[in-house]
Amino acid sequence: MERGRNWRAFGPRVRMWCMRSVAGALILGLFCAAGVAQTASTEQSSPGAQSAQELKVNWLYGAYVDKDVPLHPLSNHQRFQLFLRQSFLTPGVYVKTAFFSLSDQAQNHPPEWGDGFGGYAKRTASRYGQFVAQNALSGAGNALLGYEPRYDRCRCTGFWPRTRHAVVRNFVTYNRTEKELRPQLAMYAGAFGAGVIAGTWQPDNPGLVTKGYQGVVTQVIFGVCANWIGEFAPDIKRVLNGKKGGKTANEKNDTR
Repeated sequence: MERGRNWRAFGPRVRMWCMRSVAGALILGLFCAAGVAQTASTEQSSPGAQSAQELKVNWLYGAYVDKDVPLHPLSNHQRFQLFLRQSFLTPGVYVKTAFFSLSDQAQNHPPEWGDGFGGYAKRTASRYGQFVAQNALSGAGNALLGYEPRYDRCRCTGFWPRTRHAVVRNFVTYNRTEKELRPQLAMYAGAFGAGVIAGTWQPDNPGLVTKGYQGVVTQVIFGVCANWIGEFAPDIKRVLNGKKGGKTANEKNDTR
């Protein structure tokens, strides 16, 4: 009982701190992604930096580069554009938020938020804040390190080589050379940091390290699945279109 009274007294300060943390993360992402204005202006003048092919964001599997599009280092302006698209301007983050919020609702986690619509609204806001914070932190880290934030479809052929590429790319990425592989430090640091931030506004004072660890595990599982879908999406689409076309042809033959 004493613990509950202490938490209620401490809660407003925790909520204020967490809001400041999220705001700080977003501001950090903004400054790091925007970079020096003169540098961004110079980089935007090149044809490669202006190519829309380099800034594709799919609602399901995120930012990607087609296998026939050469990899070029992103300008700071482009990094900021990707952050905006992935966090606010494409439906992917909202679909992801709804999916994880429904899972939290089904598990009634945390139970202090209840199982009604009000509880679901709190869980949705919490998940969305966590994902935006993760995008901001990972985007800022990748900008500082000069690491590639997009998934590049494999230039290889075959199911298993492409699957291996999709799995490996969830743990390593390219540096500024777009050829040398480096550990996905910023992405997993962002996942951990966002989990910690989300833990600060949840009731019952959850273990923040545990929340960060859970964010990392989620990134491992969700990242591998998203990369695999992104890798084979063109093939899946061709198969589906082929079946539709084949059905149409058969129907035409049946009418002759």
